[in-house]
Amino acid sequence: MSLFTPIAILVLVIFFLSAALRILNEYERGVIFRLGRVIAAKGPGLIILIPLIDKMVKVSLRLVAMDVDPQDVITRDNVSVKVNAVIYFRVIDPIKAIVEVENYSYAMSQLAQTTLRSVCGQSELDDLLAEREKINTELQEILDTHTDPWGIKVATVELKHIDLPGEMQRAIARQAEAERERRAKVINAEGEYQAATKLAEASVIIEDHPTALQLRYLQTMNEMSTESNSTIIFPIPIELFKPFARFFKKADNE
Repeated sequence: MSLFTPIAILVLVIFFLSAALRILNEYERGVIFRLGRVIAAKGPGLIILIPLIDKMVKVSLRLVAMDVDPQDVITRDNVSVKVNAVIYFRVIDPIKAIVEVENYSYAMSQLAQTTLRSVCGQSELDDLLAEREKINTELQEILDTHTDPWGIKVATVELKHIDLPGEMQRAIARQAEAERERRAKVINAEGEYQAATKLAEASVIIEDHPTALQLRYLQTMNEMSTESNSTIIFPIPIELFKPFARFFKKADNE
């Protein structure tokens, strides 16, 4: 009997220590329930509980990256797309995260899916593709407002993929090709206009200074002489033919 008593006491002490002592990491907090009532959120480090009376629920304060499953969305201009996103959030109030909502991760996932469908459904396809930053901000603000009573802070929301139907992808490709052709034609027209403007300016200069045309002839001859051409061209100034033109014109009048 004397041997049984120390063993029983040792077992009770081990049981008490195993039930009373908890160690929490730096990023963890323990929400303590005493007879069903919340008394505090403790941690990190060593936590002492009263066995059979206290109950502790661990909560992580680290940033969580949650994938939102692809959602079928019909945009405001009646285009069916699939959209998925990723949400970055963290628990800032452990007591609210445990008391105010049953499973905050599941609740966040469901809220994100419905909000994603709602916001993307109010946007047109062009806005969905071109203004993703604006949609990300709107999603973040809505989710942060709804999860604030849960003690959760939504840091960032990012749209990951926007899957378009095959026919819509082909239509967008044709539209992009047409836009590139339009820009090429505009650039070509601008080049022609600038070239014509420069030629008009050059013709005015040559008209005021005929010697410039002779210099241009000499420059052309110099350029042709540097190339291996089999054809030789001798430019003759038009001024040499003007006396003959006047002579024949005078003869016709007589």
